[in-house]
Amino acid sequence: QVQLVESGGGLVQAGASLRLSCAASGRTFSSYAMAWFRQAPGKEREFVAAISWTGGSLYYADSVKGRFTISRDNAKNTVYLQMNSLKPEDTAVYYCAARPRLQYDTMFYPQSYDYWGQGTQVTVSI
Repeated sequence: QVQLVESGGGLVQAGASLRLSCAASGRTFSSYAMAWFRQAPGKEREFVAAISWTGGSLYYADSVKGRFTISRDNAKNTVYLQMNSLKPEDTAVYYCAARPRLQYDTMFYPQSYDYWGQGTQVTVSI
C-alpha cells in the first residue's frame, strides 16, 4: 500500500517556476515507478512525466519536454516535478501516481496506475 500527498502548487505568472513534491508513505516506495498527471477543467487527465523506480528512465509529454524535470529521492520517499517556463496552458490540478513497474505501452494511461494523490492546483496567469 502506498499513500501519496502532493504539495508545492500555487499561482504564478507565465515564465515562472514551481517545484511540486509528492511524499509517499509505505516501505515499498523505492520499488514503484512514479508519474505526474494533470487535469484541466473540462479536460481528461493527461500524462506529464514518469520515472522508473531506479530513476534511470525518464519520460515526458511533448508539451512539457525541455521545461519540466521529474526526479525522485528514494531515501526521502519523494518524487519531484520541477516546472520551468510555465505557460497559462499548464494550469491544471497536478496528481502524482504510482505503479509497480513502468511499461512504455501503458504508462501514459491513468487507469494503469494503482495509487493516486489528492492533487495540487497550479495556476499560471498571463
